[in-house]
Amino acid sequence: MYLQRRNRILRQSPAIRSMVAETVLSPNDFIVPLFIDEGKGQEFEIPSMPGYFRRSIDGTVKEVKELWGLGIKSVLLFIKCSDDLKDNTGKEAWNADGLMQRSIQAIKAAVPEIVVMTDVALDPYSSYGHDGIVENGEIVNDPTVEALVKMSLSHAQAGADWVAPSDMMDGRIGAIRKGLEENNFTKTGIMAYSAKYASCFYGPFRDALDSAPGFGDKKTYQMDYANRREAVKEALIDVEEGADIVMIKPGLPYLDIIREVKNAVDVPVSAYNISGEYAMIKAAAKMGWINEERAILETLTSFKRAGADLIATYFAKDAAKLLNR
Repeated sequence: MYLQRRNRILRQSPAIRSMVAETVLSPNDFIVPLFIDEGKGQEFEIPSMPGYFRRSIDGTVKEVKELWGLGIKSVLLFIKCSDDLKDNTGKEAWNADGLMQRSIQAIKAAVPEIVVMTDVALDPYSSYGHDGIVENGEIVNDPTVEALVKMSLSHAQAGADWVAPSDMMDGRIGAIRKGLEENNFTKTGIMAYSAKYASCFYGPFRDALDSAPGFGDKKTYQMDYANRREAVKEALIDVEEGADIVMIKPGLPYLDIIREVKNAVDVPVSAYNISGEYAMIKAAAKMGWINEERAILETLTSFKRAGADLIATYFAKDAAKLLNR
């Protein structure tokens, strides 16, 4: 049999497949979400996220040192606020001695070169569990944006390299950029959650931080998963307002959105491989239905293939170890 072209020639050995791979995954691509709690020597495994933990600051610092040693360059911080500090203003979010602020300081003191990103949203601090201030049962936009600016400035003052607004309020990127500029935080980056969809896959994350909404849902500010063009519009607006990186969240059900946004913007694109996606792989692997290590690398490679420059993922540590073998 004569064939002019035999495409399998480029697949015949591991060495050749590596040489011609179109997409390359590396620890440089990962952002590690970290859950932080009060206390000392505390470590709590999250039941719906097997193998993932919420730690006190000392344990978090130890974890960050290990991540840096694996070649991971960035962490994204989330804190669990105690119930007695929650209210409808979110004022604990800009407490200079708050858990987030102390966490930033401790991490930067221990590993100065690691890029510290911080979650900017009011839901961990809200007595209602929403990402914004509530008035008459409505999540109000403009007062929330004012609070988010205060929160971002507090994080920058504590030493955060980047703030990551995840709230989906209108106009908050421009307001945060203006606040940072006016207060001389000209080196602080903004990673905007530009297309954050109202998804059923956030459940384990909300277990980790006890941040589920106390009433209703988040569909008046998070995006409708039926929409594609809206994601591009949101990303372009955020870039215009001063975002340095735009993020798509969730990840796996939204690979098409990652590609659409990547084609539309001229800034790096990040994707969030979220808690529900993590939990599904863990559950299937526990049942013996899939090979966990292969599933991790295939999943993370799919994000890069779709166009993500950076991937926030709970698999980062495991993936880095696999890639470093």
